[in-house]
Order: sequence, then structure tokens, then C-alpha cells
Amino acid sequence: MRPQFVLFGDSITELSFRCGGWGASLTDTYSRKADIVVRGYGGYTTRWALFLLHHIFPLIKILSSTCNSVSDDDDDSCLLGA
Repeated sequence: MRPQFVLFGDSITELSFRCGGWGASLTDTYSRKADIVVRGYGGYTTRWALFLLHHIFPLIKILSSTCNSVSDDDDDSCLLGA
């Protein structure tokens, strides 16, 4: 079994496989050496991501991965009183 890179985050992660994106660069660099698994969810906040994390990635699978990237920051901003 090949090692895995698990990319979990917001829209930045979701769009990372576009031409020139950082997910595409990882795939190119680790071609035939590791599997790149992307789970990017545009619009998700940290609260939603934490709620879904264990449903999307069982704990055993996360611990057995070589590298885990968790990114969730832009969607956490909100208007005062919203």
C-alpha cells in the first residue's frame, strides 16, 4: 500500500487541483510514490469541519496516513451580529 497525503479543508483545498495549484504540484511531485486524497469543502467553517471530520475520515485512517493537511480559515469570518 502506498503512503497517502490527506488534504482536508475549505475552498482553498477544494480548488488545489486546478492548473498550477498546490494539490496538483503534490500529485506531480509524488506521482507513483504516494496517493493524494483531497477532501476540500468550499464554504465550510472550522465548526462544520470539526463536526464532520470523524465522519469523513475514521480515526484509524487519519493516523495511518503519511501526511495530513488541514486548512480551514477564510470561511470563519463573519459580520458582527450576523
